[in-house]
Amino acid sequence: MAPHEDMHIVRSFDAELDRLSQTIGRMGGLAESQLASALQALTQRDLELASQVVVGDEVVDSVENNINEQVVRLLALRQPMGEDLRVIMSSLKIASALERVADHAASTAHRVEILNKSAAVPAVKTVGRLGALVLSLLKESLDAYLHRDSDRALKVWQRDQEVDDLYSSLFRELLTYMMEDPRHITPCTHLMFIAKNLERVGDHATNLAEVTWFVVKGSQLKSGRPKSDDTYAIGTGSPDTDA
Repeated sequence: MAPHEDMHIVRSFDAELDRLSQTIGRMGGLAESQLASALQALTQRDLELASQVVVGDEVVDSVENNINEQVVRLLALRQPMGEDLRVIMSSLKIASALERVADHAASTAHRVEILNKSAAVPAVKTVGRLGALVLSLLKESLDAYLHRDSDRALKVWQRDQEVDDLYSSLFRELLTYMMEDPRHITPCTHLMFIAKNLERVGDHATNLAEVTWFVVKGSQLKSGRPKSDDTYAIGTGSPDTDA
């Protein structure tokens, strides 16, 4: 193979990797926007915005399919190795995690109409705080991946405990409202499901950070991240969508 042909192949491969990264960035932006809009719809009791989030979930699914197609093409035509292979294979995990985040956003939006039929519960503000926290971690984690910043990813990974602590505090707050007034049982139950899904988004953000570390370092983070969430023992049931 002539040198110029070899250089052309390398440039073509790099261009395809860049395109894949751009598509992941676009999907990440969509997932972030979906979650932010769902939280806004929840706290502002905005049914129209909630409806837009539900419809927008299909767009995220479409981008995920596009990423999967790009990955298959790169694997079939380029036979990558080393870091390039890690980047390509990690794209599948990233896309899957972002799709789940969008699902959690849509689930939250679906519950807005039900919640709006009851008087607002003050705990909605705490749910909003949890949502803002996981949204910021998601953004940091995605930025770390796109910039191949392992230090930034590690900081996200280390903050997982913050999500668990706030979630546990919120869970106790919701139980208190339910015990004080039976009329709060229905809205608080829906808020519990939303809170659990937000906690799952935090897990996805942490998983993205782990993927970034692996792509950059070529090794797994050695110690398991601390988890203090024991609310399953009380019986919250399952979140609307699995992690």
